[in-house]
Amino acid sequence: MTAVTDENPGQGGTGEQLSDTSDTSDASRADTSRSDASRSGTGWDDGLIARRAQAGRKEVEQAPDEAPEEEEDDGRPQVEAYVDSGSPLRPRLDALRELVGLSRARLDRAALAEAGRVLDEAAARQRLSSRHTVVAIAGASGSGKSALFNALAGAQLSETGLRRPTTSSPLACSWTDGAAGLLDRLAVPGRLRRRPAPGAAADEALQGLVLVDLPDHDSAAKGHRDQVDRVLALVDAVIWVVDPEKYADAALHERYLRPLAGHAEVTFVVLNQIDRLPGEAADQVLDDLRRLLDEDGMALGEHGEPGATVLPLSALTGEGVGELRELLGRFVQDRTAATRRLSADVDAAAARLRPVYVAEGRPGLGERAREEFADRLAEAVGAAAAGQAAEREWRRNAGRACGTPWLRLWRWYEATRQPGSRDRVPLAAPPEERLTARQRVEQAVRTVADDAAAGLPGPWAQAVREAAVHGAQGLPDALDELAGRVAGGEAAARGAGGGVVCATASEPAGGSAGGGAGESRGGRAAGRPPRPAWWPAAVLAQVAMTLLQIFGGLWLAGQIIGVLEPGLLTPALVMLAGIVGGPLVEWSCAAAARGPARRYGQEAERRLREAAAACGRARVLDPVAAELMRYREVRERYVAVTEFSTTGR
Repeated sequence: MTAVTDENPGQGGTGEQLSDTSDTSDASRADTSRSDASRSGTGWDDGLIARRAQAGRKEVEQAPDEAPEEEEDDGRPQVEAYVDSGSPLRPRLDALRELVGLSRARLDRAALAEAGRVLDEAAARQRLSSRHTVVAIAGASGSGKSALFNALAGAQLSETGLRRPTTSSPLACSWTDGAAGLLDRLAVPGRLRRRPAPGAAADEALQGLVLVDLPDHDSAAKGHRDQVDRVLALVDAVIWVVDPEKYADAALHERYLRPLAGHAEVTFVVLNQIDRLPGEAADQVLDDLRRLLDEDGMALGEHGEPGATVLPLSALTGEGVGELRELLGRFVQDRTAATRRLSADVDAAAARLRPVYVAEGRPGLGERAREEFADRLAEAVGAAAAGQAAEREWRRNAGRACGTPWLRLWRWYEATRQPGSRDRVPLAAPPEERLTARQRVEQAVRTVADDAAAGLPGPWAQAVREAAVHGAQGLPDALDELAGRVAGGEAAARGAGGGVVCATASEPAGGSAGGGAGESRGGRAAGRPPRPAWWPAAVLAQVAMTLLQIFGGLWLAGQIIGVLEPGLLTPALVMLAGIVGGPLVEWSCAAAARGPARRYGQEAERRLREAAAACGRARVLDPVAAELMRYREVRERYVAVTEFSTTGR
């Protein structure tokens, strides 16, 4: 037998090469049939068909008005299969491509493999003919798919028989020229490419159909099953042929129909061999088949709704074959099968990617989480203790300025008896306290990272945590240095409008801000707190009280030694006024200093809290926010991929 493929040099390189594999007589008959076909314009080219269709060729030759139409169709350029102006497939593919590009740094290759395959196959299908629709006929052994293939082609193209498996390689039949690229993509060799019988070829409704007969999907030969899986991933539509004995086979439903439920719009399911079912048995089996398809999640095209087409037929007797041919004709002439198939592939890829893109709830960092993080950093850096120390320092300075000289002299004496007590820099915090502060910082970072990652898909939650941990490197040391700067250099802290700059994780902590020499966390100010305007008056009052005490004392002494006239009451009252007035002035100053001291401590606490919050924001919150922004961007791309889904998935 001579196996010949279609050849059409006028298609701009899309024609297929001939392959002769039989004896000389068969080849001569094939040459005769090719010349006849060339004159008739039908272009079918198989030696076996030529021997069996002698009468059919004459009928085709009597239709010269069809030849110019075929030539005109051949001259049309090969356009993309899914670039209709109203089709949403192109923006979905663009969004999927951007999604994959943005996700490569966060997701592993295995998660993006299916999406990459869909993009590659879409690009490959885009470069090929849009005038052809590739439909595969698949089924189990003995279901009669080869017989249906022959019935649609109108000739005995595919071998049938009792031997199993009968079909060992994909066999293609093309109704028109220009399908070579599509068949090359399916890896169908030239010796297995056929053309239909002349009568079937003249069916205008099927012009553009490329029918592929596949091996048995349940074949004992693993290579056959691999070929079925490979071709099914590339064709535009598929006709599943089932028989009354195997229509409920678990291998068919679990391996193919259920996973391909989203491809219902490009799926035909035909119940073959209904001639073997008596009475109403065919209707009962057909209803049960519809029930199984519904359980598989495959939508059925009933009542005008889009979905899979289910119908009974008998390839042996021809019952129902005409209806299937009519449905295929409308399906092929619609020329949207490739678009719908690719759209379903995009839906399937998006469904597999859903766990890594769709979060539970609304992930992100709320204002409350940010405030709690700032509170934890302030606690770790000792902001409250620093504020209390600043308040005590302010009141102490007020006491020094407004206290009685005798009390100040006593305090000086006590200070001289305790070496080191007059140093302004307190002793460093013990190692246990420093360790506790570091642990508090680490705990604060972990908590805010967990809050930000809550509800995120696994890869993005991990990216958020890694960003937080990386940014927190060196954060405790930076907070210590900032605490010293804020406490030790108020002017430096206010020099930039009250803000404090914190070095990022990649910068040294010491180079983040200017200012005077800092002190350790909770240290005292390098300079004295600012003096209020009423302090000089209080100091003068205290000096006056002291002078009254001295004057009254001298007056009494003069009277005692007889230098002055006796009169103890007046000098005693003067001296008593000085003695009572000094503590009274000091008490008044202490009472007046409470409010300013409290405000001064609160201001010191606020500055240290803001410095710690700014440092934490620069090192931790900003990187985390950047990761969340990246996730929102890819989530928007994912929504664009699924927004115009036509399968409802």
